[in-house]
Amino acid sequence: MKSRGKLVRSGIYQFCLPVAAAFVLALASGCGENRSASTSPSEDGAAVVDETSMQLRIAVIPKGTTHEFWKTVEAGARKAGEELGVNVTWVGPTKEDDRAQQIQVVETQILNRMDGIVLAPLDAEALRRPVQEAVEKKVPVVIFDSGLNNADDLIVSFVATDNFKGGELAGRKMSELLGGKGRVLLLRYQEGSSSTDKREEGFLAAIQEAAGIEVISSEQYGGATSAEAQQVSENLLLRFTEGDLLKVDGIFCPNESTTYGMLQALRRNRQAGKVKFVGFDASDPLLEGLKANEIHGLVLQNPFAMGFLGVKTMLQHLAGIHVNGRIDTGVEFLTMENLNSEEMQAILNPPL
Repeated sequence: MKSRGKLVRSGIYQFCLPVAAAFVLALASGCGENRSASTSPSEDGAAVVDETSMQLRIAVIPKGTTHEFWKTVEAGARKAGEELGVNVTWVGPTKEDDRAQQIQVVETQILNRMDGIVLAPLDAEALRRPVQEAVEKKVPVVIFDSGLNNADDLIVSFVATDNFKGGELAGRKMSELLGGKGRVLLLRYQEGSSSTDKREEGFLAAIQEAAGIEVISSEQYGGATSAEAQQVSENLLLRFTEGDLLKVDGIFCPNESTTYGMLQALRRNRQAGKVKFVGFDASDPLLEGLKANEIHGLVLQNPFAMGFLGVKTMLQHLAGIHVNGRIDTGVEFLTMENLNSEEMQAILNPPL
């Protein structure tokens, strides 16, 4: 079986020439205002794009730029730009709670007359207006990672993890870890984030199928940074601690920053490893927690594929090629048992 990484790499080369040839035709017929390209025959007779004259520009705008997740998305987007011959601009807010800055970034890219925008909305409602503005200005938009409310008629495609499925997977694995009984808490991410909302909903839906599991807290939000999440986590743990005993059997966190914040809080309270802990996404500190048996499972997305497919999908659209309205980038569950498998290593160590 091919690994996910090998599939991504092979997909790049299978896609390049057909799209390049189609795109040249689209440009020749007027697609892409003030853009130009020239072609030369390749050895097999297929048209290829002269990189010196290709001026297509695609802006990729993440929710934030600090978490490891986004750095891997960036690597995938830049790889697509390199392989497919487009200019990728990577720009976004530093923190994942700065809605105003992300809106400003989108508006700036519209003014810059980008050929397309690939956007991970910080807020499912607040980013709808700037996306509508982009479309009205003839700048198409692909949404990735996190959804946008009532936007099916606006956007080209939605490229993302099935986040509800990812939450369900976490809930089922938590139930298995606890043998179907125990007290569980959920630390949410932040209000308005569609992707993590779906993960939290999926987790709660799956955990409720286990009659012996009680959800003792699901209303607390960790916030956009690991430091905020750690503070909220410490307060939450204190609430369920009697003496030296933490009266919690399982914990789920729906993204990288909440998972790391909770891990640090558990360590400070000398409870790391004593409670079944399932998180979301992977970074070096979270993998260290997994190896130390302080984290018992991580739901993995494929951020490299998400970045690559976001740019690829936009290029297909600009070339006049049909694209699906929803592209699922997959979800897996990482444990110590499968950490070194080919499939997991392909996600954890993509072809950067």
